[in-house]
Amino acid sequence: MSSPAPAISVIMPVRNGAEWLAEAVASIRAQEFGNFEFVIVDDGSDDGAAAMLSGFAAADQRIRLLRQPPQGVVAALNAAIAQARASYLARLDADDRAKPDRLGKQFAFMQAHPEIGLLGTFAERIDAAGNIVGRLAPPTDPARLAHRLERANPFIHSSVMMRTALVRRVGGYRAAFRAAEDYDLWLRMAEVSGIANLADDLTQYRWHGSNLSQRDAVRQSFSVRLAQRSAACRRSGAGDPAATLAGPPDWWAGDAKTSFFADDIGLYRLLDGGATEGVRYIRAAQDRLFGLNHVERRLAQIRLRAMLREMGAPIGARHLRIALLIAALHPGRALSFVWNRD
Repeated sequence: MSSPAPAISVIMPVRNGAEWLAEAVASIRAQEFGNFEFVIVDDGSDDGAAAMLSGFAAADQRIRLLRQPPQGVVAALNAAIAQARASYLARLDADDRAKPDRLGKQFAFMQAHPEIGLLGTFAERIDAAGNIVGRLAPPTDPARLAHRLERANPFIHSSVMMRTALVRRVGGYRAAFRAAEDYDLWLRMAEVSGIANLADDLTQYRWHGSNLSQRDAVRQSFSVRLAQRSAACRRSGAGDPAATLAGPPDWWAGDAKTSFFADDIGLYRLLDGGATEGVRYIRAAQDRLFGLNHVERRLAQIRLRAMLREMGAPIGARHLRIALLIAALHPGRALSFVWNRD
């Protein structure tokens, strides 16, 4: 005889997360709301996390441990979603922590607001040692939240609770949007349900040196643009152009010039290229100067600054052109580059 389904399925992907894994798991096991299952997907860990997870599962029957060869966070999350037995999904990353009242407060809100399919919260920012160093407070006003969603991600991934049936209906996470797979999912969910954030610090988001590399930051920024272009196509009735993408697009590929994201490839070739190939795409940043978001401006300044160093002496017209563009992208940050030349 099978046991009754829990109210909430907490889902967590793990890939070599031994350093803070025990804290993350303990924060879920200590929840005041106890009617949950904890679905953890080990994505081929080889740093000791696998053994730790076996011990956790043996100590708490609410923990369901799934294992797979290394396939990435999207495959791990979708595996957890497929196995979830509850009507609600709650996310937590293996380096973050949930406050003891998190699940209970989110569950109560979702039960009282059936029109909401996606619910986030505020979060405390903690450092590697677990000390509180800041706070994340995304919009809660419905109009501001909807407006922010069009431009950027207004949800802290580790804080969200979602309706399981809705996530499955829209297709779950998609590998084409690597490093911004959550943002793509939020956009698709918002098209068919309400969204909200609770003004309560229910999660602790850990900020540490390995959060995001520079190369990953460029990919994440591109994936955000990709998600926004896909959403715009859907709103126009043209369908979802990303539906056929099996993985993250390559902005260096020849067929990128005829893709639905063709207008973005020049900029991202600049951001991804070195002094030799990247310099050919400086015009892409100049032409879109007033259409770049703040992340793209910062990434462009960093890349152009590195390009100047790679070019070296003698100083010529091209150096001046790049320096002027750095200043135009963000004058204040350009000054900080001058004072911090290391």
